[in-house]
Amino acid sequence: MASVRDTAIAWLSAGTPAVLVEVTEALGSAPREAGTRMLVSAERCEGTIGGGHLELKAIERARRMLAAGERGPQSAHYPLGPALGQCCGGAVTLGFLALEARAVAAWPLAAPRFHLQLFGAGHVGRAIVRALAPLNGLIDWIDERDEEFPPDGELPARTRKIAVDAPEAEVRCAPRGAFYLVLTHRHDLDLRIAEAILRRGDFGFLGLIGSQTKRARFIHRFEAMGISAEAIARMHCPIGLPGITGKEPEVIAAAVAAQLLQASSASPLQSPASARSAATSSTFTV
Repeated sequence: MASVRDTAIAWLSAGTPAVLVEVTEALGSAPREAGTRMLVSAERCEGTIGGGHLELKAIERARRMLAAGERGPQSAHYPLGPALGQCCGGAVTLGFLALEARAVAAWPLAAPRFHLQLFGAGHVGRAIVRALAPLNGLIDWIDERDEEFPPDGELPARTRKIAVDAPEAEVRCAPRGAFYLVLTHRHDLDLRIAEAILRRGDFGFLGLIGSQTKRARFIHRFEAMGISAEAIARMHCPIGLPGITGKEPEVIAAAVAAQLLQASSASPLQSPASARSAATSSTFTV
């Protein structure tokens, strides 16, 4: 939904006529929930209210409004089974309104799925940032090497570039329950960052890229530092959901994005037991 809102602002700025289509009521088994929005212009659509015949009818109606110069608001009720032949079985009411600034200003902002500190702007870090761009997360992207980041104009929305000499010091700036991914170009730096996160202890997710050998070595060092076994057990290393093979950055990024979605759908702070089982099941290594 954040990307749809961003598009709405861009279309308003460019003077692109469009209709805002919103699910105002969803009863029974419906493809999307109330509050879901999409934009329809004469040539493009952004977002989805669920696809299928329902979305086709919504696009047709929105484009008839555009062609007739109608601004709305209008409303239409669709029983998905009897009227549209969809197997969902529920019913959806849609609102139609010409895109205007006040509608966007009143558009509620969805809470971000997570606040992520991502350490490392190498190939995998860049692929993960691209994979997460549509998912409405807040990302602090951190690296010592300013030249490794893309130009500022190419950064996804809600992604902040932080080029600093001591990346591990940024850990204290994250909010409670933040997510962390540690995948820098040096193992000693990975160790310092992961240590800082584990000592905080209030993280929602900690992923450390590496092999099972790296995991074992890091655990041994953390134990020697006096870090609790409960905190260490919550560390995910290797990273990525299990069962997905391939070491291409884009494959790793897809598996890690799915893992973060899974973590953000659970409680903000995992219990040591639930995290322990997840921490030993991931597949990707460097």
